Amino acid sequence: MNTLNPNSLSQKKYTPWLVLTLLDFVTIISFENIFYPFQNQGLSVVVSWIFMLFVYVIPYELIVSQLGLTFDQQAGGLASWIRRGTGNDLFGYATSWMYWVQTIPYLVDVSNSIIVSFSWIVLGDATLSSHMSTFTFGLLTFVIILAFILLENIFKNALEILSLIGGGAMFIMSMLFVLMTGYALTHGAHIATQPFNWSAFKPNFSLHYFSTTGLLIFAMSGAELAAPYISRMKNPKRDFPRSMWLLALMTGALTIFGTLALAVFFDANNIPNDFKMNGPYYAFKLLGEQLGWGKILMYIFAVVQAFFMLAQLAVLIDAASRVFAGDVNQKYMPSWLTKTNKHGRPVHSYTLTAGIALVLLLLSGTLPDINSIYNWLLNLNGIVSPYKTCLVFVAFIAVRWQQDKFSSDYIFIKNRTGALLVGFWCFLFTFVCATMGFIPQNSHFGTAQFNHELLMNFFFVFLIFGMGAILPLLRKLEIRLKNKK
Repeated sequence: MNTLNPNSLSQKKYTPWLVLTLLDFVTIISFENIFYPFQNQGLSVVVSWIFMLFVYVIPYELIVSQLGLTFDQQAGGLASWIRRGTGNDLFGYATSWMYWVQTIPYLVDVSNSIIVSFSWIVLGDATLSSHMSTFTFGLLTFVIILAFILLENIFKNALEILSLIGGGAMFIMSMLFVLMTGYALTHGAHIATQPFNWSAFKPNFSLHYFSTTGLLIFAMSGAELAAPYISRMKNPKRDFPRSMWLLALMTGALTIFGTLALAVFFDANNIPNDFKMNGPYYAFKLLGEQLGWGKILMYIFAVVQAFFMLAQLAVLIDAASRVFAGDVNQKYMPSWLTKTNKHGRPVHSYTLTAGIALVLLLLSGTLPDINSIYNWLLNLNGIVSPYKTCLVFVAFIAVRWQQDKFSSDYIFIKNRTGALLVGFWCFLFTFVCATMGFIPQNSHFGTAQFNHELLMNFFFVFLIFGMGAILPLLRKLEIRLKNKK
């Protein structure tokens, strides 16, 4: 076995910038990501999306461009940025653990979505809960994760192929929904959300509003996942910023215009309870009926969604594990976690992924039904993912604070003070939204389910982040036993 090297898959094959954009788009935003903000904030979420795009997402992705090109020869992505930027190996290790472990709730969530998509393909409706128990739902989720880990190690090019198919098809379907909704409006369709005027778009700055904003960050963040692949680009100085700009534009187009299209078919003031889980299928079903096409669009979307979610599993399992094992000081990491197979994949970190996913599934199994499980896992991502994103801005602040020590082919905001202010703003906004996300969003304050979900949020977040302290102890034990031989 060899030490992890992202270039080991191919020394001569370059990754085109458009492929990298689609690869990142797969993990950042999808059609379903516009549904839960619409349910949480109504039409006012359009203003939230626009605000996020210009004062958060674009700066965030250009920050990623500078950091990625500053450390373009480092295999660990965000962990490398923190480790090299702060000069602290322990902080770098903590970052790699946090980055890796926060993907696990999303892996489980994505696996859940695969089951939901196939249920719509087979059943043609939203009756999954009446055909499957929560135990079977959790078991199938775990089987999907295990099976995909095995398949990814067998098929060497699965990542690129699934990313192209899944990312491209999902973006086409999403934009098709927007365009066909516009066509339907000109041919007799009526806007379901009323009143549809300027006042309906005005945000209500309440506790609920801020507690749900973390999900917007979760929906739009993840650009740094592409960092380990920068060294595989032919001209990263030119192509990586180009990839980030296109990523921001695709994300903005989907979130803003997609939300407006949803308002045509769904009343923002009266959203179905299972909207987060089944909303995308309802949307294409209603669009098809409006156009006189029956359920054909819904079935096409269900197939595309299945491919898209498989692509997300491929990217998340592969790239996150590379971050975890790619650039971590060996005194903190047990050697068995840094070993790779002949394809350059860190197989033992996959095993650890499956184990923690099982713990999460057992915990979610205490909820009353499949819809509750789906919603809770989604909301959990609105906590752990933004906390991880905070570290991107910590790395940027560290690099710009001591910018004379680092050089990059791309500089975001040449003025040092201006760059630091933007970095501090992004960090503070992200941290506050992540912390507010602990408040349960799909149950009423004071109820038994509210208290149960709040306790689960604190328990799992502290569990997964706290587990990172165990690995350095295991490494010390490993070294001690090795020295005794």
